[in-house]
Amino acid sequence: MPVQFEAFCSGGLVPGWSLIVQGQSNSKDDEFEINFLSESGEIAFHFKPRFSNGTLIFNSFQGSRWGEEEVYNVFPLELKEPFEIEIFSDSEYFHVFIQENKVAQYEHRLKPLASITKVDGRL
Repeated sequence: MPVQFEAFCSGGLVPGWSLIVQGQSNSKDDEFEINFLSESGEIAFHFKPRFSNGTLIFNSFQGSRWGEEEVYNVFPLELKEPFEIEIFSDSEYFHVFIQENKVAQYEHRLKPLASITKVDGRL
């Protein structure tokens, strides 16, 4: 059964902030997602691993439109295996680590960072 989560960041995102998500993929679900959202509901950072084709998908949703997807073919996740994902933000990028190994970086498309006040996801 998918688990949904939601967290709020009072004062908004600042450089040096990170989120660690630990979980285990469900053999029935091909994908899960983690989103960083602004107060207005825009998605500053959307992260979605896709087990079926072994890709990591990154994107943003601004002005009622999805941006251009960034696709990484590095895929260190396995179905039904535990994982740890860390998403670290500096002033320019979200850095994504899986099992303590950096797998991607995604340039901030939504600024200022302080406007990013919520994290949610479905695992």
